[in-house]
Order: sequence, then structure tokens, then C-alpha cells
Amino acid sequence: MFTNRDLYKLIIPLIIEQLLAVTVGMADVMMVATAGEAAVSGVSLVDMINVLIINIFAALATGGAVVCAQCIGRKQKKEAGEYAKQLLFIVSTISITIALFVLIFKEPLLQLVFGKIEAEVMKNALTYIIISALSYPFLALYNGAAALFRAIGNSKISMKISILMNVLNIIGNAIFVFGFNMGVAGVALSSLFSRMLAACMMLILLNKPNELLYIESLWKIRPEGWRLKRILGIGIPNALENSMFQLGRVLVVSIISGFGTVQIAANAVANNLDALGCIPGQAMSLAMITVVGQCVGAGDYKAVKYYTKKLLKMTYVFTILVNASILIGLPFILSIYKLSPETLKLATILVLIHDGCAMLMWPAAFTLPNALRAANDVKFTMVVSIFSMWTFRILFSVILGKGMGLGAIGVWIAMIMDWIFRLTCFIIRFRREKWRLKSGL
Repeated sequence: MFTNRDLYKLIIPLIIEQLLAVTVGMADVMMVATAGEAAVSGVSLVDMINVLIINIFAALATGGAVVCAQCIGRKQKKEAGEYAKQLLFIVSTISITIALFVLIFKEPLLQLVFGKIEAEVMKNALTYIIISALSYPFLALYNGAAALFRAIGNSKISMKISILMNVLNIIGNAIFVFGFNMGVAGVALSSLFSRMLAACMMLILLNKPNELLYIESLWKIRPEGWRLKRILGIGIPNALENSMFQLGRVLVVSIISGFGTVQIAANAVANNLDALGCIPGQAMSLAMITVVGQCVGAGDYKAVKYYTKKLLKMTYVFTILVNASILIGLPFILSIYKLSPETLKLATILVLIHDGCAMLMWPAAFTLPNALRAANDVKFTMVVSIFSMWTFRILFSVILGKGMGLGAIGVWIAMIMDWIFRLTCFIIRFRREKWRLKSGL
């Protein structure tokens, strides 16, 4: 169903898009670092909440993308467009609700999640979360539209809009942070304006009749219960899985926040660099939804197995190349960050733990389950992910980080334990082929 050229046309734009997202995140941290470690800490804490919320949007978008990919596999273009409408309705409604909730309960939310943090860190966090919340509806619409284009194999469009959005974000950062000395507020405003533009452009492109996926009467979308049910049947388990995973990460950071500003800042820097190492896997995870989803829609069982294995092998090759490069260039990369020697030393250890293990474990733990999701086997991935997060990453973060006094290092060791459990479960599930019962193959 897919030639090598088809796969690379899908994958390369996805890698570029993921690279842009991560590098802009790094640029945000580097630029805000000029305002001090309290600003870096405030932004990093709020970003943990932002990632949780963004992953809810992405999970719902995945539900729509899987259904649309299956429709394309069955050559049902008009049906794919109808499901796309419902996806946009869902993400719009949920994102506006979440934004209002965050704006109303911002301070109690930060206190509940992170406990008692330094006053200057809290001040920066409040500024950042207010402006971030205003951008949620635009980001949700962008994510939903991008997922739809990827579902039909057209990742080039989302890449081009992503390039524009991220270039504008960096320019805005430079203007607001360095030109107007706005610090945390400048970084947040730049993100808000770039997301607004990206969302508007994506909606315009979805309203073009000559596209494979065309949404007719974009401004007259009405909820259709049975279509919503099918999307949410995939999206809700995926959203629960992603939200529990990210909530677990937030709780882990709340544990780290009790270790002091040095460990918070080191964790923030390490998270940015580690995200670079995950770029190939993240891109291939998106490609897996498109390719396997269309194979399932076409009713081709052999193609599902063939392309899952092929994409997983490619993920391992890319992951090893990228992470090995990061580890080789680590001293130079860390020298860019204007942080204290103690913070940089700890960040080095954390990156070594993550990237060294990622080369062996990350693709099987996080890319492979997207093949199961594309085959409608979403409840299994949800149960495994939630159980693993709370049993291994949370429990052992407390045991190793606090109980044994290992601090952030103990927390990251617990993360590797979580990976081992996940990849074991997903490999067994795929080999035993129980996912076929969910896919109808």
C-alpha cells in the first residue's frame, strides 16, 4: 500500500515538524533564562501542566485521525470529511472549557500540583499560565487539523504551517524578551500569537474542495452523536492514557520541586534535550497512525504487520543516530545554557540516563503502541500505560528520590523502570495478535 517513497514523504516532514517544536521549546527556555533561574523554573513548572493539556488535545485528535485514516483506506472520502467536522467540534468545545477552568483556578491549581514553591517562581508561573490558557483553543484546533492532514498522508501541510508558526514564535521571543524586556510574559505572548495564526491557516486549508480531506460548510458544524461516539471511543481511552501519563509527570516534577531550584532547573534543561532524542520516535508514532490506520481500513492484515515492523525498525535506526549525536555533543550543547555549574552537572547526568536508555527502549515503549491504537486496541494500551505510570514511575520516584535520597536522579531511574514494563507488555500484545479482535481483521 505504501512504497518507500510514500513512507519518506510522510515521515520526513513529521521529523522536521517535531524538530521545530522541540527546538522552539529549547529556545524559549534559553531566552527566558536571561531573566534568571526563577523564571526558568516558573516556565518549566507551568509547561508540565501545558503538556498535560496539550496531550489531551492530541489524544482526541488521534481518535479522529484513526477514524479518518480508516475511511481513506476504504476509499470513503466524503465520510472522512464528516468525521473531520466532528473532530473539530470536539476539540473546540473541550479546549474552551479547559481554558476557562485554568483561568479561574490558576493559583489554587499551581499550589495543588506543585505545593509550596518560592514566591518569585510562583509569580512567573502565574504570568505564564494565564497567557498560555488563552492559546489553548487555537492550539487544539491546530493539532486537530494537523492530525487530519497526517491521517490522509499529507504531512507536508502541517510541516509548512509548523515552520511558519515556530519561526514567528522565535522572532516574537526575540522582540518581546530582548526588545521589550518582558521575560516570561514575552515568551507566552509570542506562543499565543503564533498559535492563533497557525490555527486560522489550517482551517482555511481544510476548507479547500480540491483536497483529499475536505470539510464542507466549516462554520456550520453540528454535533452528530454516532460519529462523536466512534471518535471518542478511540479518543477518550487515548486521552485518559495521555492525561494520566502527563499527570504522573506533573506529580513527578512536584516531587522534584521539593528538592530546590537547582534540581528544578536541571530537570527543565534535561527535559528539553531529552525531547530532542525523542523526535524520531514521536514522528514515527504519528506515521504509524496514518499507515496502520489505512491498512486496517483496507482490511489488509498482512500489511498491518509488515508496516508496523518496518516503521519500528526505522524508528530504532533514527533514535540511535540522534541520541548518540546528542551524547557526543553534550558538553557543547550544555555550555549554551547560562546556568550554574551545579545545575549543569546534574542536567548532564539526567541526559545520560535518558538518552542512553532511549536508544534501546523508547521505540518499543512508545512508538509500537500507536500501531495497536490504529487497530482500535486502545483500552489495552490505556490500562498498561496508566498502571505502569502510577506503579513504577510515581511509586519508585518517591522511594528512590525521597526515601533513598537520590533526588532527581532517583526519579529518572524510576522512569526507566516504567519504560521496561511498557515495552514488555506491548511487544507481547503485538506478537500474540489479540489486537486483531479489535480491528476486525
